[in-house]
Amino acid sequence: MSQEAFGGAQGAGHEPARSAGETLRELRRTSILHVDMDAFFVSVELRSRRDLVGKPVIVGFPAERSVVLSASYEARAMGVKSAMPMAIAMRMCPSAVVINPRHALYYEVSSQLMEIFGSITDLVEPLSVDEAFLDVGGAIRRLGSPLDIGHLIRQRVQSELGITASVGIAGTKFVAKIASTRCKPDGILQIDAADTIAYLHSLPVNALWGVGGKTADVLARLGIRTVADVAATPLASLKKVLGASGEHVHRLSMGVDPRPVTPTRLEKSIGAEETFSTDTADQALLHRELLRLSHRTAARLRASGMLARTVALKLRYADFSTVTRSRTVQTPVDSAQLIYQVAVQLMESLGPRSMNVRLVGVRAEQLEPAGQTSMQLSLDRRDDNWRAAEQALDRVSERFGSKTLLPARLLEPGKPSEGP
Repeated sequence: MSQEAFGGAQGAGHEPARSAGETLRELRRTSILHVDMDAFFVSVELRSRRDLVGKPVIVGFPAERSVVLSASYEARAMGVKSAMPMAIAMRMCPSAVVINPRHALYYEVSSQLMEIFGSITDLVEPLSVDEAFLDVGGAIRRLGSPLDIGHLIRQRVQSELGITASVGIAGTKFVAKIASTRCKPDGILQIDAADTIAYLHSLPVNALWGVGGKTADVLARLGIRTVADVAATPLASLKKVLGASGEHVHRLSMGVDPRPVTPTRLEKSIGAEETFSTDTADQALLHRELLRLSHRTAARLRASGMLARTVALKLRYADFSTVTRSRTVQTPVDSAQLIYQVAVQLMESLGPRSMNVRLVGVRAEQLEPAGQTSMQLSLDRRDDNWRAAEQALDRVSERFGSKTLLPARLLEPGKPSEGP
């Protein structure tokens, strides 16, 4: 576990005495945290699979055209990366244990994680289910220095959620994100504001946001290989090579990132999609997959405490052309059966299909907190019965795993199911 502070600001022994106000102002110069979980989906699974700790583990469906959702660091050492096709990942790491994802569980843990962040500061900007920026400047008087707060967050995540987090601390979001990346896994790294430029200039050019492999190759041909090289290059030259992004890259090389931490709702939409192993025109198969995806989406909605006002359908055909359709419902929903009904109607509205389907997806949009929404009582009590049954599914899945109990229509004789 790494625990570092870059530069000499922490604990310097011969500085002139500062007033409490000066000390507070200095601490607030380095008060932005980027907190990122380590291999989040895998870490959540290993809480109940301690026998797999230290082994290569992949979370994802083992189907040929599925992708890696999360990989343990042991699997990453073998070349496995998130979003990599499962077929390639298994060739790279044939000894890996593959675990089917449990999205509802991950969103439940994510909600608990965001509650921890919210107890530290109101200024939380989620980036995904397992990472966020925090501005802790207003929490220093109550909880101590940003470094103290970073340690507190890591300790709480470990003790309350049973997973590990890496924390980067800096004066800007950009540098805090770099710091958390550089101290993974299970580490903490602070870059003092006064030492930001010196730290950045010690890094390779691809540490800058917006500099991927192709851009790095272009810059390398000009002899620009480090962030220091970028900073030393005239802005006009960078613009000539990189276009409008040249100014952005140059500003970052000087540590300039004025963006504040902006609290936002984590979820703007929740959905699920599946790529078929073979392109299909089978209407029954498409309907069965829509039902499966509706259950996955609804379970994630309920785990997040959200309701959806809009249901969207996505179809990708054999030639990779994609169509989407959506419909806003009268009453916000979190029931798989209601989502499924709308998805089927949307599919039928497309009419006859000219070619086979490669991918199908369901998405819930226009989300709002369930506790802040007055749900209209349905005259058809079947709606309430569906919700009660699905909530029972949630409880069983949480205790025994997502494969334990499935809707009958998702059970095919002689063929194992992946679960809702």
